[in-house]
Amino acid sequence: MTGKSYTIVLKLGSSSLVDGETKDLKLASMTRIVETVCHLKKMGHRVVMVSSGGIAMGLNVMSRDKRPTAVSETQALAAIGQGKLIGKWDMLFQNFNEEIAQILLTRNDILNWEQFQNARNTVRELLDMNVIPIVNENDTLSISEIEFGDNDTLSGITASLIQADYLFLLTDVDCLYTNDPRVDPDAKPILTVRNLHLSEGENGNPLRGVNLSNGSGSSVGTGGMKTKIIAADLACNSGVDTVIMNSENPSNIETLLKYMETLDSGEENDAAELARMMKMNVPLHTKFLATDTDKQLESRQFWILHGLVTKGSIIIDENTYEQLNDLDMITSIDNGGLDVNGIIGIEDKFHELECVNLKIGKKLENGELDPDYPLKTVGRARVNYTSNELNKIKGMTKLKDIEKVLGGDYIGSDDHLNQGHGDSESVLTGGSLSVVASRENLALTPF
Repeated sequence: MTGKSYTIVLKLGSSSLVDGETKDLKLASMTRIVETVCHLKKMGHRVVMVSSGGIAMGLNVMSRDKRPTAVSETQALAAIGQGKLIGKWDMLFQNFNEEIAQILLTRNDILNWEQFQNARNTVRELLDMNVIPIVNENDTLSISEIEFGDNDTLSGITASLIQADYLFLLTDVDCLYTNDPRVDPDAKPILTVRNLHLSEGENGNPLRGVNLSNGSGSSVGTGGMKTKIIAADLACNSGVDTVIMNSENPSNIETLLKYMETLDSGEENDAAELARMMKMNVPLHTKFLATDTDKQLESRQFWILHGLVTKGSIIIDENTYEQLNDLDMITSIDNGGLDVNGIIGIEDKFHELECVNLKIGKKLENGELDPDYPLKTVGRARVNYTSNELNKIKGMTKLKDIEKVLGGDYIGSDDHLNQGHGDSESVLTGGSLSVVASRENLALTPF
């Protein structure tokens, strides 16, 4: 082996593996991917694959033309196709004497912090055993409330979970463009994105200046360009460089790894970089560079922001938000927490220890929430109280007043303290909170 050793996650979409019209597997494409993975391993890299195609394979086996809308049909097709797909991967890798392992995940598998850590440890152990993990969402079991939504999101979570060095999103286009190049001859490639922190922006577009309206996904998959940018955001904010590239020539990964080692920290416009890439014979691609080290999410912060399913929202005012967060960095609060006097509103119903969105609102002079002020999501947290309880005690400043409303036996009870949530006056405490500095709407996994 020469050069550096990296941990690499490769995400393969259905359109890269399955023909959109015939629904047949693209065996030639799969073979090229296998050859690339095996060569990367010989170079000393550790590789994890996130492979779509189970449902598409089921469509092929059952001679179906379209992906069904009924959940039960989709899950049945996944059950039919997933085994055949992993069998095909195994057959191809056996030609190179490489062992693979199938990992099927649902969001339910990482809702618990210990399970999140177990999932990470399992993947790392497989890599230590020189085995290639192949990850997919367990579409046979996932329901809409707890599904990842698509394998782009799953790949971003996987890369962050194992703290990979690179995430490569292999798709049917060369890179991200300012517009769809198939309909706009003036569309320009976007080669580098730095310090990506998504906000919803106008019309739900997560990246300003880029038209994503044509990135709706293929006939056999669910993802589009927007979901790939969300995956890049998940990965980059955990310190993982992310690349969008064409799946037709997966061996280009080796070229791109060498090219990215030559990059310095200085910014370069796309035109200048494109000229340099052409001179070096580097293929088109879009790279999302990992967020600055001091702004990267730690594992538990990432789990709170992207691993948990939210059940409602707590609304605070601007002053309370500033008290929670150092505005120069993404952080969780190590000491203290959010007291009930900082709350001006509650959305939906939730139970104790469930995860909620944290939103900024505007407090009126009477202490109530301004209904006309647009709310901004700035984080997530696990709560010590139910929504019903918080609606009764929000805005209170004294423990004795809270005791009068909820009952002294409940407040400060041994059961409450034994759950590790600290002072019962706090709605949430440091280890249960992850907030960000941006006043923009935080781009979170949509759960």
